Amino acid sequence: MQISYFHTSEAVPPVLGPGEDGPDAAVVIDVLRATTTIAWSLQNGAEAIEAFADLEALETAAAAWPAEQRLRAGERGGARVEGYDLGNSPLAVTPERVAGKRIFMSTTNGTRSLAAVRTVPLLLTACLPNRLAVARRLIERECQLVWIVGSGWEGAYSLEDSLAAGAVASAAMELAVAPHRGVRCGNDEMLAALALWQQWRHDTETCLRAASHGQRLIGLGNHDADFACCAAVDSLNIVPIQAEPGVLRAS
Repeated sequence: MQISYFHTSEAVPPVLGPGEDGPDAAVVIDVLRATTTIAWSLQNGAEAIEAFADLEALETAAAAWPAEQRLRAGERGGARVEGYDLGNSPLAVTPERVAGKRIFMSTTNGTRSLAAVRTVPLLLTACLPNRLAVARRLIERECQLVWIVGSGWEGAYSLEDSLAAGAVASAAMELAVAPHRGVRCGNDEMLAALALWQQWRHDTETCLRAASHGQRLIGLGNHDADFACCAAVDSLNIVPIQAEPGVLRAS
């Protein structure tokens, strides 16, 4: 398995069509906080997450869904979009709130990365809580070429997404039949992410708080519970997978 890492959706090469040498799997990461919220939503019984890069498309799709079976989750600049049911906090998607519901979601960065690789045959989302489960799925599917795509912040590098990219790749290496056998880095960005994970693997929350987006969230108010949840390594076994274009379900 060759794993490459791209910091943002803007850095992703054009996805090739069937039969061409594109990736057979893509893993999208937005640690703070979209992919953590997606994982916890599905863990707590949401029917599906339907992701949108822009709010207008979200509104159109949500309007066609039964009102009692839908929730709109919108975040811009770290804050909940006014009038929406949810923002982008994994603590808000409780079983009582989301069970049986489809969540129509649009965030500042994460949903753009999902859109960039939505045509890849196997599309998963990862965060620190489910990094081992995602790595296991990649191994089970015998994926040969994997792209991990971070979300960054409005096109800029994101420390916490790179940390999680290294966490996923490290788990894949650990799960290989022999250490590192058959799992290799496809670019320098992946090597750097692995080094970052080795540096911070025992203190992930400090890394998340030190990151520029972590500092942004701290400036918006008390997000202590969100930081703890997003930093909790291997606390979930759920693997969100794209079941149809733009729609993620538990697997």
